[in-house]
Amino acid sequence: MDFNCRQGYFRAGFMLAGLSLISMTYGQAPKHPNVVLILTDDQGYGDFGFAGNPHVKTPCLDKLAAESIKFNNFYVSPVSAPTRSSLMTGRYSLRTGVRDTNNGGAIMASSEVTIAEVLKGAGYATGQFGKWHLGDNYPCRPVDQGFDESLMHLGGGMGQPGDITTYLRGDSSYFNPVLWHNGLRESYSGYCSDIFTDQAIRFIERNTSSPFFCYLAFNAPHTPLQVPENYYNMYRDIDPSLGFENDIRPFPEMSEKDKEDARKVYAMMSNIDDNISRVLKKLDDLGISDSTVVIFMTDNGPQQRRYIAGMRGLKGSVYRGGVRVPLLIRHPGAGKGIKEIQEAVAHIDLLPTIASFCEASLPGDRKIDGIDIKPLITGTRSELSELSKRSLFFYWTRHSPELYNNIALQIGRYRLVGNIGYNAISGMFELFDIKTDPYERRNIVADQPQVAAELKAQLDRNFRELVTSVNMTEKQYINVGTANENPVILNRNDADGQWGVWEQEEAYGTWRVTISEGTYNMSFRFLKPLPGGGRMMVETGSVINQIKNDIPDASFLEMKNVFINSVRCDFTPFYLYGNRRILPLWVEIERIK
Repeated sequence: MDFNCRQGYFRAGFMLAGLSLISMTYGQAPKHPNVVLILTDDQGYGDFGFAGNPHVKTPCLDKLAAESIKFNNFYVSPVSAPTRSSLMTGRYSLRTGVRDTNNGGAIMASSEVTIAEVLKGAGYATGQFGKWHLGDNYPCRPVDQGFDESLMHLGGGMGQPGDITTYLRGDSSYFNPVLWHNGLRESYSGYCSDIFTDQAIRFIERNTSSPFFCYLAFNAPHTPLQVPENYYNMYRDIDPSLGFENDIRPFPEMSEKDKEDARKVYAMMSNIDDNISRVLKKLDDLGISDSTVVIFMTDNGPQQRRYIAGMRGLKGSVYRGGVRVPLLIRHPGAGKGIKEIQEAVAHIDLLPTIASFCEASLPGDRKIDGIDIKPLITGTRSELSELSKRSLFFYWTRHSPELYNNIALQIGRYRLVGNIGYNAISGMFELFDIKTDPYERRNIVADQPQVAAELKAQLDRNFRELVTSVNMTEKQYINVGTANENPVILNRNDADGQWGVWEQEEAYGTWRVTISEGTYNMSFRFLKPLPGGGRMMVETGSVINQIKNDIPDASFLEMKNVFINSVRCDFTPFYLYGNRRILPLWVEIERIK
């Protein structure tokens, strides 16, 4: 490893497939640049050397920051799947049907148009490598949403219940994993971040004769905190709470577990930094760095308590610590002298901006919430008045949005934050002036009641519009029994029903499916061995198929040759034993005729 940094929605434009990109001089941008978009998982604003962290070693990203335009007020969603849906579509996550990270809320509507589809329509080759977290089944996988090639894990993270091939591996889930390449299971050797980088580099090598879009989305440093020993040894003796004595910004109290978690997280970050170095070196070796836009960002704030540049809140919170992250854009046509941008921009802005970079057409049949910020990057405009006037909406609660709980609205210098009940008035919110109070320590709602009232009125309008959008009221269904995906595996990440269905053994869970008429074999994997003498029950619409189980301590059960009529329904499987209803960890359904 090099340790030194150095199915679109329209098809016009495939004439560019043989386009040869020449090296560009500073200040000149190719008409159709390559785009490499790099996203990390749960890496916070303070987790970089360029952000003032004296412990973490990120020399490649520090150098990239020096070469890039750095956005100092870039915002995302508080958690993973909502950020990813907004990044892919330029729309608030609720418009896309994404409302949570599990509980069936991380399936993006197949009608959404992604960056990959937009660029594919302009002649780009498209590849996705790493975490997707927007649906694991047809028609919502990356290969269904515009990507020519995809290598991904399932669910929200490796080692989690939704990722059936790594969850039962426990402490080794990040090593030698079984992943999903273009929808099919394949075994890989090595550490997950290295594997995703290897495949991204191979994709780049294969597509140098035409413009390409490479989306490299690391699942690290998300839990479980697993990292090669040589990286952990770089940090094993540090105290992550020390070294900030001259920093006047607030610093969180760190327990011993927090400190050990930080050591592992920093080790994972150094591994990521080395892998990004490999990607950038490959661009140099191929002679295409000057015709490639490189974008780096993270998906939300840190999950654990550690240095976060003084901000309040962690992952999951709508305070700035949960939603403000780095954004670096290295663009061959960047305006001379432009290094940092202070305007508030967001994940929703990247799709229209990338489309503008690449002269690709946006879909005209839907609302795009983001704004094209290319003029700020190229220097054709020094400011965009639309950015200071617009509202940025933030929320996250489990399962579905809760009115006025963990919700925020930001316009210009003011942020309104609600952690209160549905019937709250504006004076019950927190109001912050982030220009004078960037760490959100002084609530000025009593001093600025009119500002609070105006922001609450806008928050109400945004909330009502988003929660009633078509993809929230008409939720996405998984297709079962088609040639596009057979067999279909239904995992816990996409199961709805009882709250907290993710890891519970006895719970009510269901998957929304459209089943084609046919005969099926079904297998069910359970968290723990089952008591014999119960019955396996499968409800599909108005019909229940059931079979008695006389095998004690079985973890797998099968039902073969089950005929199912064509139906759109909630697919509800459970093992019935007395009054117990035990939900499978996952279900595999194969149409045999």
